[in-house]
Amino acid sequence: MTEDLKNTIQIPDTVKNRVVIIGGGFAGIEFVRHLPEGFFQVVMFDRHNYHTFQPLLYQVATAGLEPDSIAEPLRKVFEGFKEFYFRLAEVNEIQLQKNKVITSIGELTYDYLIVANGSRTNYFGNQEIYKKAFPLKQIPQALDLRSNILQCMEKAVIVRDPAEKQRLLNFVIVGGGPTGVEVAGALGELKLHILPNDYPELDMSLMKVFLIEGSGRLLAAMSEKSSQKALEYTRKFGVTVILDTVVKSFDGRKAVLSNGEEIPTETLVWAAGVMGNVIPGFQAENIGRGNRLLVNEYNQVNGTENVFALGDIALMSTAENPNGHPMLAPVAQQQGRLLASNLYRLTTGSTMKAFVYNDKGSMATVGRNKAVVDLPGFTFHGFMAWAVWMFVHLFSIAGFRNKVVIFSNWVYHYITFDRGNRLIIRPFIKPYTLDQTQET
Repeated sequence: MTEDLKNTIQIPDTVKNRVVIIGGGFAGIEFVRHLPEGFFQVVMFDRHNYHTFQPLLYQVATAGLEPDSIAEPLRKVFEGFKEFYFRLAEVNEIQLQKNKVITSIGELTYDYLIVANGSRTNYFGNQEIYKKAFPLKQIPQALDLRSNILQCMEKAVIVRDPAEKQRLLNFVIVGGGPTGVEVAGALGELKLHILPNDYPELDMSLMKVFLIEGSGRLLAAMSEKSSQKALEYTRKFGVTVILDTVVKSFDGRKAVLSNGEEIPTETLVWAAGVMGNVIPGFQAENIGRGNRLLVNEYNQVNGTENVFALGDIALMSTAENPNGHPMLAPVAQQQGRLLASNLYRLTTGSTMKAFVYNDKGSMATVGRNKAVVDLPGFTFHGFMAWAVWMFVHLFSIAGFRNKVVIFSNWVYHYITFDRGNRLIIRPFIKPYTLDQTQET
């Protein structure tokens, strides 16, 4: 047996076109679901064996939901699909000239390649923050943050030094987008309604939540009215909002701000931005702003004929979106659905359709009864916005069981003001104390 055959991943031979897709996120799932079943052989690679509903990661991190309630096994998602194969692996390289992907479990050739591996946290080159802050892109990271928050509370109970106690009770969130606002609001709810019952011996007025945003307003991608309401709601939860300021450094014990202020803290959550997660093998001419793959109106990667990119990793410049579409789940889902039909058109000699984003609006929640929603030509906030936010997210989550579990949790939380997932299952150990870095 030759060395090439030894390294080849065991996938049945086929006379059909083989479509290899990298990533089981929103774009990947929608793409596979809408492909004509049995027309292609489909092979999906992902480094996790589950799909993560990322919009609710912050609730896992703040003890609101169990981690398995926002995840669905990929093999279950595609159970019964003909000619579909899932392999748990990381894709290390793409060899465009050979139509081949090199993975952690071997290599595989393709007829069509779909790159849908999403984005990664953007630290803007600050390696110190990269090593010591908490990102929030994956379930393990959410569990690390949850453990750290609870461990800080446990340490604060027993520590005697007032300065050290304050440092443990200071929580800093960087980035005033939806993730930052939602984490800040959730921590504010914990402080107001839950932690005082768990830690009666602590003076909860010492617990401080800081939300740092580099621009002049929160939720900069939303309307001015929604931005102002988000600021008002966030402050009602006791969050200190600092605008027009960036975090210059964080050494694991204090955050230094661009305005000269220093905040002693054990916990800095980085929600300040993301960038494309480009796999080695693409050339400079394939990559655009934000480290995203340049694609045409059919999601074909520039300079290729059989390679496509979807979702966060894809940068499609249009008159309406000259810097590319927003890195949101609806964009990824719409692109995935259209590419599924376009790939069928391409292989059958029909004309492909250009992608046009149907922007149905955006939303963000701050906490109990407080959310903001922007619809085309219409903005609303408060309880109704919060109810719409919950309905949309509940409807979008994968798996009937997950919908039931999440809905039950939300009802329980609303009635009792309690969160039942305050568990340190896996104690968090600072990786930089072990000369390691967090996975991003």
